[in-house]
Amino acid sequence: MAENILSNFVYGFFKKFFSVAENTSVDIGYPKNILIVRQHNQLGDVLAGVSLFRAVKETYPDCNIVLIVSPSNYSGLIKNKFINQLFVFDKKKIFNPFYLSRFFKVLRNQYDVCIVPVTVSISFTSNLISRFSNSKIRIGPKSLDGKKNKSAFLFDRLVDIDWRKHPDSNVSERSLDIVRPFGINTDNFKSDIYFDNDDIATAEKFISSINQDKKGLLIGFHVGAGKIPNRWSLKKYLALMEKLKENYSVNFYLTGSNSDLNEINYIQKNSNFETALFLNKKISEVAALVSKSDLFISNDTGIMHVAGTTETPQISIFGPTNPFNWAPIGHNKFFLRKSDLIDDVNVEDVYSLCEQILNKKIIQK
Repeated sequence: MAENILSNFVYGFFKKFFSVAENTSVDIGYPKNILIVRQHNQLGDVLAGVSLFRAVKETYPDCNIVLIVSPSNYSGLIKNKFINQLFVFDKKKIFNPFYLSRFFKVLRNQYDVCIVPVTVSISFTSNLISRFSNSKIRIGPKSLDGKKNKSAFLFDRLVDIDWRKHPDSNVSERSLDIVRPFGINTDNFKSDIYFDNDDIATAEKFISSINQDKKGLLIGFHVGAGKIPNRWSLKKYLALMEKLKENYSVNFYLTGSNSDLNEINYIQKNSNFETALFLNKKISEVAALVSKSDLFISNDTGIMHVAGTTETPQISIFGPTNPFNWAPIGHNKFFLRKSDLIDDVNVEDVYSLCEQILNKKIIQK
């Protein structure tokens, strides 16, 4: 009850002093400076939605895009060619006067359009950031899946977003629904991470350290996931790796961070073969390594989307999440799912797909 009273007070306050009149026109001119606010999305959401940035640049090739991100998702966009400037919105620093000054400096730039995309939820914070920006036009959600956006009054151009109309559409396509009414679109839904020669050098040095004779296939695994229901059994990962080791000349590596150490330690302690570790690396370095691999296998998690930006064959294992919505798209991108229980996918399911991919690789080599 107290939360509802406080929530109603907050929305009432901002509606009284900061509401803007809705404009139903879809004509936004030819914007030169565009602000996009995605501080409310996880890394995977943002990477899957790179198509939005591409669509804006394809529609307005000369535009300047400023993107507001968060500490948890900015790493995948540092070298993105569609973005001219990144600003990391960190709530923990909001009372730091120097940080706050830099933040307001970004907001007070003159923008022709500000866009707040949505995927699975509406963010009052992102909507408020849009309202405080010095923008002539603000595009945001009027509703999401039939649920009204209580802070829609902060936007003058409003779009109803309803994923229920196309329940199996991929998020890379869904991300464009917020801008399609204004003539902004693309036919290329692929995600991208941009890595440079330094990232490639890091990857090649790592590969050389585990494959000195330059023989054998290189297969990467990401066995962790932030959500427990998205984690395939570690025993099944071990069984899969053992089966691959028996039938192929192969070198394994694991990606991850400190948050994945329990899973990684289990794999290392319970295997009778060497598995190299590529831990706590930059997202661009992980992408570079995956790009030089023969196969990458992972749970449904953020690194899945990182691997999805490469041309490397990839197998993503799904449980409760709809893979048609979230699996990476493109050539050589495969997913396996049987039910909401990820462990209903068995070792033979994954190995059989590995066989098809690796045998094709061997023939090509």
